[in-house]
Amino acid sequence: MLTGALGGMGGAFCGAFALLFLFEGRSEDALLTFLFAVACFVPVFLWEILHPMPLPILFNRRTREVYFEQDGELYHTAWDDIAAAAYSVSTVGPYTGRMGHAALEALLHRFGHPKETVLINLGSPLGKRLEMQLGFWEYLRAYMNNGPFFDEHGNNSDSREFAEIQQQVRNSKGAWTRLQWDEIKAQYNAKNGRNFLSGSDVVLLLGGVFFLPMNATQNFTYAIAKRRSRRQWPKLIRERLDPNGPTTRLVDLEQAGAE
Repeated sequence: MLTGALGGMGGAFCGAFALLFLFEGRSEDALLTFLFAVACFVPVFLWEILHPMPLPILFNRRTREVYFEQDGELYHTAWDDIAAAAYSVSTVGPYTGRMGHAALEALLHRFGHPKETVLINLGSPLGKRLEMQLGFWEYLRAYMNNGPFFDEHGNNSDSREFAEIQQQVRNSKGAWTRLQWDEIKAQYNAKNGRNFLSGSDVVLLLGGVFFLPMNATQNFTYAIAKRRSRRQWPKLIRERLDPNGPTTRLVDLEQAGAE
């Protein structure tokens, strides 16, 4: 986000001004403005792509395991033996009133140290209702047991077509602008071209265009940082993520070592 804000916004505007100065023959001003644009982008870009990213929770369908890394320590559990719990709590305050919260947690143990366990949060941080957390668990269960692909009715499918359509709806380069433009066209068709455009539609469309350099730079930086973060996993995990890698589970290695 920092690279998107400084590089995509500050750097892009300074680069545009540098071109204007160059067209006007003000080469010295153009050079200084261009150097300022580079200074807005390069330092934060290098810092964000080289800074270690928090590793995600991995669900490996090949070995049917769950992996988690924390402070350099590897935690795992076999999917068939996973212990998970979903629960809801409520708090009441004099100023906030009643506030509900729901959590979805799973129990993992440290690799090579079965007695050292950790509870990890599996649910979305936006899901404060128990029903939503249970639905997310069902999504994980269907992914691990049935496969990653499903059709528009939620049934298991061998085709990735519908899943790829869902993945297209994300904040990628120009995605917000395209989605807003499609919404305007849908309203135009639904109302036969009469009174279809509202002020909010104009603001959202122009806002998407305005923030396009920021979003594009942010996504570009994140893609590089994410690709580099894959090497942060231990070799033991990277081998099992390879389609042709070993299929032995970490718990099997622990049991073999204990013997």
